[in-house]
Amino acid sequence: MTYEFKLPDIGEGVVEGEVVRWLVKEGDRVREDQPLVEVMTDKATVEIPAPRAGVVGKRLFSEGQICPVGKVLLTIETDVASTAAPAPAASVVAKAAAPLVPASSPTASDPGRGTMVLATPATRKLARELRVDIRLVVGTGRAGRITSDDVRGHGPSAGGIPLAASGSVGDAGDVRIPFRGVRKKIAERLVHSKHTAAHFTYVEEIDCTELVQLRAKANERLAARGVKLSYLPFIIKATVGALAKYPQLNATLDEKAGEIVQRRAHHIGLATATDNGLIVPVIRDCTTKSLLQLAQEIDRLAEVTRSNKATREELSGSTFTITSLGTLGGLLATPIINFPEVAILGVHKIAKRAVVIGDKIVARDMMNLSISVDHRVVDGYDAARLVADIKASLESPGLLMVDLL
Repeated sequence: MTYEFKLPDIGEGVVEGEVVRWLVKEGDRVREDQPLVEVMTDKATVEIPAPRAGVVGKRLFSEGQICPVGKVLLTIETDVASTAAPAPAASVVAKAAAPLVPASSPTASDPGRGTMVLATPATRKLARELRVDIRLVVGTGRAGRITSDDVRGHGPSAGGIPLAASGSVGDAGDVRIPFRGVRKKIAERLVHSKHTAAHFTYVEEIDCTELVQLRAKANERLAARGVKLSYLPFIIKATVGALAKYPQLNATLDEKAGEIVQRRAHHIGLATATDNGLIVPVIRDCTTKSLLQLAQEIDRLAEVTRSNKATREELSGSTFTITSLGTLGGLLATPIINFPEVAILGVHKIAKRAVVIGDKIVARDMMNLSISVDHRVVDGYDAARLVADIKASLESPGLLMVDLL
């Protein structure tokens, strides 16, 4: 008997999913609950299992194609005729968070969050035909859903922003890599952030000489416990302390309600390099965590994120993001805001530089911090005050060590 397996409803507000990777081929024999395919939605990448055993018949969508919810993904030739079984539950593999741009659905307790586009497949197709970037269209339908009229009204003739024309050029020997999955989501959300937030970047240099010495002493004391501190827990501690004083930078903008939402909790997102691109796991309630607890949580989240085992909860809900490349951090970057947050802190490498102190030139361990903020919400003066507070804490880091004494 031929069983038609349809893409199940795998999340509130999800109307379609991109086929990222097929885990079976046509003709393969599969057992019940065996993973069949990875599908990416606006919220997560999910691994969908087989509803029953049999032989894979036809795969109706190729990798990179969009499958609407309720459409047949593939057929399975079963050995015993039976009525259709309920669609299986999809297991979450990893959130498709952009570097610096995780998404989540808006909730009443968290207004203004989320970059999800609500539109039917037909509306999305129309947008592609009219070369309209659907992410920039304001929806007038129920719950903000984008309608065909919204798309037509946003077209080039209506002053909308058309999609760029594509081309196909290259030389023999070029390698072509499919632009889909996590990488595509990263691109979409970065573009959304740049088109929405009014970015500007402020830079300050930090004298980390005392911090370098203090960390070295702390690691000597912690060596017997098998613990080693990086600089990131200190930076998180200093940042959270500053955010408590300047809550306008720990906020989101709810444009629909006409409100700036200052977040009381401090959930820090950490841009983490993976084989699929930059993903942003989240350390929750950083205000209540010690340096050791922050260090342990950083290590744990880095491991589950890089091994593609992070849960949806671990990859969403940040209120402020820090991005750092450690020793590869360079001198300066202008990071893109992790929308819908209003600020992101870029951490650069610590290196010895010649510095004038009094009338002498001395070698000091110096580091640059760069902060990009949404100028719609945050004034330059506020950004400068936040960084100045972080600078003060890192240059005199004794108080950051209180919970280690």
